[in-house]
Order: sequence, then C-alpha cells, then structure tokens
Amino acid sequence: MHSYKNEMYNLIKLAVPVLIASISQTSMNFVDTIMAGGVSTIDMAAVAIASSIWLPLILFGAGLLTALVPIVAQLNGSDQQIKIPFEIQQGISLAIICSIPIIMILLQIRTILDIVKLEPLITIKISGYIYAMIFSVPACLLFQTLRSLTDGLSLTKPAMVIGIIGLIINIPINWMLVYGKFGLPKLGSIGCGIATSIVYWLMFIMLLIYILISKRIAHIQLFFHFYKPRVQSIIKLFKLGIPIGAATFIEVTLFAIVALFIAPLGPNVVSAHQIAINFSSLIFMLPMSIGVAVSIRVGHQLGKRNLKGAKITSKVAVTIGFFLALITAISTIIFRENIVLLYSNNNTVTSIAMELLLFAAFYQCTDAIQIISAGALRGYKDMKSIFNRTFISYWILGLPIGYILSMTNIIVEPMGVHGFWIGFIIGVSSAAFLLSLKLHMIHHNKSIKLKFISK
Repeated sequence: MHSYKNEMYNLIKLAVPVLIASISQTSMNFVDTIMAGGVSTIDMAAVAIASSIWLPLILFGAGLLTALVPIVAQLNGSDQQIKIPFEIQQGISLAIICSIPIIMILLQIRTILDIVKLEPLITIKISGYIYAMIFSVPACLLFQTLRSLTDGLSLTKPAMVIGIIGLIINIPINWMLVYGKFGLPKLGSIGCGIATSIVYWLMFIMLLIYILISKRIAHIQLFFHFYKPRVQSIIKLFKLGIPIGAATFIEVTLFAIVALFIAPLGPNVVSAHQIAINFSSLIFMLPMSIGVAVSIRVGHQLGKRNLKGAKITSKVAVTIGFFLALITAISTIIFRENIVLLYSNNNTVTSIAMELLLFAAFYQCTDAIQIISAGALRGYKDMKSIFNRTFISYWILGLPIGYILSMTNIIVEPMGVHGFWIGFIIGVSSAAFLLSLKLHMIHHNKSIKLKFISK
C-alpha cells in the first residue's frame, strides 16, 4: 500500500505542472475562439475550421518528438545522462526537418478549401489565419523537443511557468490585433493567428534560455558538445516517434474531418461544434497530463529495471484518471449551460452546443482510460500498439459509423452533427478497451517487459 501511495504522490507531482502547462497552451485556442467570436460568427467559424486543419499537422510533428520523453526518462533512470545531449540534438534536427513538409502542406490551404467549396468570405478568413500560423510551426516543434528533455528529466514545472507566461502575453496581443487597438489594423480572426505565432516563438526562446542557465539541468550540458545530424539516428528516432505522431494525427484528424463535413450545415452548427470540441479539449488536458506523467514514471522505472514499479505506476495512473474523469463528466452535465454561455449568447448556437456537451460528458471516462494507457505504453516504448489500436478505433469504427448516422439514412434518418458525436464515443471507447487490454498483457508477461527495456 505504501508504494501505491508514493506512486500516487509522484504522479500528481509530475502531472499538475503538465496539466497547467497544457491548459495554458490550449487556452490560447480558447482565447482565439472567444476573441474571434466577439467579431462575428463567421470569424469564430473560421478559427474553428482553420484549427481543425492546422492542429492535426502540428500535433503530428509534436507527437514524433514526444518519443524523446521515454528515451530521456530511461537514460536518466539508468544513470546514462551523458547520452541525453546527443538524443536531444538529433531531435532538434528532426524538428527542423519535419517543419518543412508541414509548412508546404499549409501553404496549399486555398486548394484544400476549394475542394470543400465554402463561402468566399469564410475561405479568405480561414486562409489568412493559416498563413499567419505557418510562422509558428518551427517554434512549436522546437519547443516540444526541449520540453521532451525537461519532462523526461521529471522537470515539468519549467514548461508550466512558460505556458502561463505565454497565455498572459497572448491575451493583450490578440486583443490589439483582432480589434485594431493602439492604431493597429482590425484583423479579426487573422489577428488571432499572428498573435499566437508570436507567442509560440517567445515560449521556445524562454525554454531555451532556461535550459542554458538553470542549475537543475546544468549537469546535462546539452550544448557542451555539438553533434552533427546523423541520418541513422534521426531515422531511428523518426521510426520510434512515427506511431505516436500518426496516432495523434488520426485521433485529431477524426475531429478535423468532422468539422469539414459539417461546414455546409452552416456557421451556427460549426460554432456549436467548436464550442463542444474546445471545452472537451480543455477537459482532456487532465487525463492527458496524467498520461505524460505515467510515461515519464514508467520510463524511469524501466531504466532502473524495476518491472513491479512500472506496473504499479500504470495501475495507479489509470485509477486516478478514471475517477477524476467521472467528476468532470458529472460537472459537465450539471453546468453545461453556464459553460456554453462563456462562448456565445446566440440562442441557436447555445442550444446545439448544450446537446453536444452531453455527448462530450459521456465519453470522458473512456477517454481518460485510453490516453493514460497510451501514456504507459509510451513509457514501455511500445509505440506501434498505440497506432494500430487507435487507427482501428477511430478510422475503422468511429468515423464510418459517425458518417453513416450523420449523413445517410442507412440506419436512421440523418442525425447531422449529433451522429458524428456518437461516432466519437464509439471510437474513444474502442481505443480505451484495446489499449488497456494491451497494457494488461504487458503487465502479465515478463518477457514482453524485458523486451521493451532492452530497446
């Protein structure tokens, strides 16, 4: 029992700063949504659709680089800190390389939007937001690389502090550019993109300065030796990270494609969908932070070759996540009207959004189980299992069922946006079952655990 209590304390100690940092970063999208909504429903819808295109790509790149977290954690746990600078510098090279295709894809935004055939005004606003966000791509990926270093060393507070500072800076810059204050042009949703890009570069610079001057991380000597990019090492890191990036991409893309599918239903439906998605993303930060913490702790335990400790860590994390999700789900149901009114006072938008929040509340518990189980599997470096199971859950089950319910009369009359949210529930629940089952198999097969340690 003592070891379970200790592990609970260690997980919470790691997870709380991760949670605050993640909420701070996600809140920047919340600020964009609120600010754009203050201009018009069209601007709010433009931010919603633009985010659904930009976020999957940037999260794919960030997912690749989170492979560094268990690498650093295991090296730190096994007292091989001398190898960490090489891994991080190769990660920096990978971040720069990954920025190029992401930027090239985003530059084709007008072509993508022409396929969907949206109204000309919203097309212009979406394109403007995306073009502004392009400048933030290298900063986002480089920040994630450095954050993987600090997180892997169990130093989760620096990213928290920087995230809070970034959010505080983002609000006035957004306000000035969106509404045209102090002689600046009134840019609407485009101003949101410019402000966020500026803030991401500032956040990267702040984390870099911390790593260079902090005494807590000085023993790593990150840039004492400069290592040339090594193709084999970068490919190895890419192969390890690609299942994480792909799994993140297919999960987020599920929501992105739905946003594009429902775009023809009108700005009110899109705005209501964005409200539910945005709030769900904020709530998701809670189990996600535990997922990051369990990844760090499992990696550290395996570095020490403590198999029992890794198992205890996983069990404690899933238990904490489930009960916290139960609390947030009940709170979402009770306070859904108050939540929606924070975003919009449009009667049509609020009515639809309140209905969607009921669906969001329903899948919060299974969402917690799937993201924390995936975090534990990342600690074991079992990245392929995460990708395979999430792909089946979201693309083979969730999205097709959601589309059938929403857009066809094969089963019932077309349900519109509500059908897609039922698809979300099916996809997330399937992922929770498959990932937790895989984690259970690892815990009860010693040879499997040893195999992952030796990687």
